[in-house]
Amino acid sequence: MRSALLLFGAALALWGAASAQPLPSYLGSASAKQTEPVASLTLNQAVKLALDANYSLSSARYAAGSTDGVVLQAQTRPNPVLDVEVEDTARTASRTTTTKLSLPIELGGKREARVAAAELTRDIARQDLQQVRVDVRSQTVAAFFDVLIAQEQVALSTKTVEIARDAYRIADRRVEAGKVAPLDADRAQVELANAELEKAQADSALKLARYNLAALWGNPSPLFIKVEGDIVALPGRPDLDDLTAALERSPRMQSARLEFERSQARIKVERSKRYPDLTVSAGVIRNNELGRNQMMLGVSIPLPFFDRNQGNVYEASMLAYKSRDDYRGLKVRLQTQLQRAASEFDIAKSATQRFESEILPSANTAFERAKKGFEAGKFGFIEVLDAQRTLFRARVRHLSARSDAYQALALIDRILGRDAL
Repeated sequence: MRSALLLFGAALALWGAASAQPLPSYLGSASAKQTEPVASLTLNQAVKLALDANYSLSSARYAAGSTDGVVLQAQTRPNPVLDVEVEDTARTASRTTTTKLSLPIELGGKREARVAAAELTRDIARQDLQQVRVDVRSQTVAAFFDVLIAQEQVALSTKTVEIARDAYRIADRRVEAGKVAPLDADRAQVELANAELEKAQADSALKLARYNLAALWGNPSPLFIKVEGDIVALPGRPDLDDLTAALERSPRMQSARLEFERSQARIKVERSKRYPDLTVSAGVIRNNELGRNQMMLGVSIPLPFFDRNQGNVYEASMLAYKSRDDYRGLKVRLQTQLQRAASEFDIAKSATQRFESEILPSANTAFERAKKGFEAGKFGFIEVLDAQRTLFRARVRHLSARSDAYQALALIDRILGRDAL
């Protein structure tokens, strides 16, 4: 019995040592956190803030860390069992005390199969963590450019208000001079009111975009005033064949592949359970009536006549087929999304280049000519209004095309799991 107690104490000591293990390095630390600037914010700063403080990413880190416990538990061997029986408790002289220690022995490769499945569970969780990190980064990049585009929209609407105000002053002077009808001044006033309304909507959209960006690092009240970034030159994208090849290395595809491997490992786990475990026991019987100790040895093993774990083996096999088809289906879906995102980027970039090279210069020239001609009395105010609307729509569509291009790039990075600025 003393040996059994010593064995039990050693097991407790080992358990305490295992539970005192440090946290894995990929869980991150609370040090070196970046603080949100109160003036301007760059893309690198925004991404760093989100990767440091995003709650979804932090949750995924702990979820990945928990799988180390899954592996640790899978490696653990069954506990021994200490059994003490006393017969004839009323009389000491004839009492018999049996002390027995039983040790289960796993057969059929159960432990090896269980550990392999647990390690795949850990690998999947780490790939999922990487995908969440990529998703957070992609969301941050998209939200950053939403703010940047919203700032440009505010600047554009501000300039449009100034143009409409100048047009109204010109029309008002010409009405006072008797050169045009008062209707032209009324039209100019309506256009000014519309421009001011669009300016207010742009201010509201910018405020909302700032809140959406700051929410990615858990700040409900953004401190930064503006973001700084280059939206003049759009970057290019790799060839579609290169993007498709990179898809195989993405965390989402790696996770799906590991899930299929884990389903195969689970089949091995369930098949190993068809082999019954052996239990070896040893003990001492103290017979007070005879005044001596008797050694005892025992072996027990279940007889698998009925339950051979056949149902669980069948279930694991079907789930393996499911995970295989899930992997294939995910690959097709991601390839389709990748092609669509690449096509959307090409269309948006082509539209942006055309706006910059042809449409915007022509619209701006037409507006300047119409305004000068109106001041000189060559054109009516309706021509100025048409030219002004054309210029405004061209600028809005130009910004929209830029926004679409950056959103498509962010989506490509998200699909491929690219985690670099």
